[in-house]
Amino acid sequence: MFTLSYIFHQVLGSRLNRCWAIKKIQIVWLFIAVATSSIAGQLPPIELSTYEHNPYIGQHLAGKGAIHEIVEQAFDASGYTIESKFYPFIRAMKLTKTGSSVAVFPISYDGELEAEMYFSDPLPGERLGMLHKKNSDHATYEPRGKYIGVLRGRYSDLKRMDIKTTGAKFYQVSSNEDLLKMLYVGRVDYVLIDKFTAADLMVDKLPYMIGKLDFVKDTIKPLNFYVGFSKKNPSSKALVTAFNQGLKKITAAGRLNSILYEHGLLSYQSSGSKKVLRIATVANPDMLTMKNLSRQYELEHPDIVLDWRVLDETVLRKRLLSDLAVSDGQFDVMTIGAFEAQFWAREHWLTPLVQLPHNYNEADLIDQVRQSLSYDSHIYGLPFYAESSMTYYRKDLFKQAGITMPANPTWRQIRLYAAIIHNPKEKIYGICLRGKAGWGENMAVINTIVNAFGARWFDQNWQAQLNSRQWFDAISFYIGLLQNYGPPSPDKNGYSEISQLAAAGHCGITIDATVASSLLFDPDKSKVSNLIGYASAPTAVTSRGGGWLWVWALAIPSSSTLKEDAFEFITWATSKSYIDKVAQSNGWMAMPPGTRYSTYQNDNYRFAAPFSSFVLAAIENSAPKGETPRTHPYLGSNLVAIPEYPALGTEVGQNISLVLAKKKTLSNALRSSQSFVAKKMRLAGYGN
Repeated sequence: MFTLSYIFHQVLGSRLNRCWAIKKIQIVWLFIAVATSSIAGQLPPIELSTYEHNPYIGQHLAGKGAIHEIVEQAFDASGYTIESKFYPFIRAMKLTKTGSSVAVFPISYDGELEAEMYFSDPLPGERLGMLHKKNSDHATYEPRGKYIGVLRGRYSDLKRMDIKTTGAKFYQVSSNEDLLKMLYVGRVDYVLIDKFTAADLMVDKLPYMIGKLDFVKDTIKPLNFYVGFSKKNPSSKALVTAFNQGLKKITAAGRLNSILYEHGLLSYQSSGSKKVLRIATVANPDMLTMKNLSRQYELEHPDIVLDWRVLDETVLRKRLLSDLAVSDGQFDVMTIGAFEAQFWAREHWLTPLVQLPHNYNEADLIDQVRQSLSYDSHIYGLPFYAESSMTYYRKDLFKQAGITMPANPTWRQIRLYAAIIHNPKEKIYGICLRGKAGWGENMAVINTIVNAFGARWFDQNWQAQLNSRQWFDAISFYIGLLQNYGPPSPDKNGYSEISQLAAAGHCGITIDATVASSLLFDPDKSKVSNLIGYASAPTAVTSRGGGWLWVWALAIPSSSTLKEDAFEFITWATSKSYIDKVAQSNGWMAMPPGTRYSTYQNDNYRFAAPFSSFVLAAIENSAPKGETPRTHPYLGSNLVAIPEYPALGTEVGQNISLVLAKKKTLSNALRSSQSFVAKKMRLAGYGN
């Protein structure tokens, strides 16, 4: 091996010109830095520039987004770590062009940049197309005499995609949100935009546009992403080679597709002559059981292939609503909740489920559950399982501490008990609650706390109330409870993570869905199955709205082209015979709960699940109005039953999660939430 002194001698002793000597000295110092870091056990991280480009990359996305995960893992496969910094797009490009940053991603290929950058091998990219208003006179793409909105700096993408523009007039704007607003009010006829970007913007920020825009048929075309490496950085040539090698490795191992799958961005594949039922569902034990047992369904239906997308709850909700936002038609079966069933039915996004088979026995469905999935006398989703909420606690820890959980605890009692039994040195946490951002994650629990403390989202005139004293008190209580007596990094925990922590015995108290009881009381899955006690969901200044009613159901979107096949599948997957099949294969405790009276009349289930009568009563006594001491105009206890709520709940949930992570103050979080909610409600026409 060459010594450092030998390398210095070779560089400084050469008869090359002074500029080349300086360049070689720079390379030597790079070698020294790498060598020193190698001695310490690791290479220094490579600094990359990036920017917000939802849903592909973003600071608030899981793993910073699919493209970030792919880039990070490709480098890791070649022995490098990265440090990505988010900037505005123009600055990110400038930093890379000048060599201040090693590389920038994700970018589109541009021949004019080849003088300044090395391009990596292609990454999965966007699906750009021409978006227009539904029912406009632009059903087919004809640019002549029309106005087209384009994001500033992306005009050249039209040529790369071979999209004709002859006779068109262009508006270039600085944000995709501005493009959608211009299209919605009629200032332009088309906008060039990515399919997922447009859909997610509507879901998160512009909910009043959902279902009002769609893409002109056959204009959507793929456009790859790349990593651009600065030619002014002496290490770039070696790094682009290493990155490409790492990308090939993770692609061959199937990891690239796995990342896209987890983020809901993996395209469906054709299955030859067979009919493919595309099913989107949530990643929880009951749904995974359904997927496993459905292999028998495929054997009995040899002309059908079931193509599953089993997604994280937050990702699932985003992908389902974004699919409807632009009428994309990706799915034949959707796993939805009671909230979606009624509103989506009203918008004609779902297929009414009429003429159910006689042996399905619709009368066996629990009344509250069936009603929650019905609109205008028709049912639009068949219930797979239903839940309310309840308090779980470790009886052994309470006994050791000499305390007793009342049948109907208050939140202040819960805080007192959590403080007494909290023992983080032994990995016993006083309380476990959802903290992961999402309108169906942290906000499901937070809304019940808000109700219990007497707060409300809106007054009778639909004016936002998130800056009220009651909201501050409720959220302050929640934050203090988790920061003082919760597990580490509470902002990372959703339903699945909390359930696993509780089943492993790490939670003194857990307040969550009744459906978790089948996990926590199962000796094959829970280390503390014989130590769990239960009580009602806590109350505070009111006893109303502290619990919830939630139903996971299977529905058929109106855009499905296989409605009859989808109907046959969902009646099979929600039937009494399916529930019995689960019991036979997985045990009585694993039966999907909350949907049928016959489940709670089954002696085998009642014996295996001592909590069953408690859960049935909680579902039947749930208060869907979420009453508080002050009246309000909406329904819902763990949500606000209006179409705009997913966008509102997502934003507020993110703000509160940032407070939990100590990245934002509570006052700032509620102030920005109030402003966001008030603005979106005003744009949607409430209170006018």
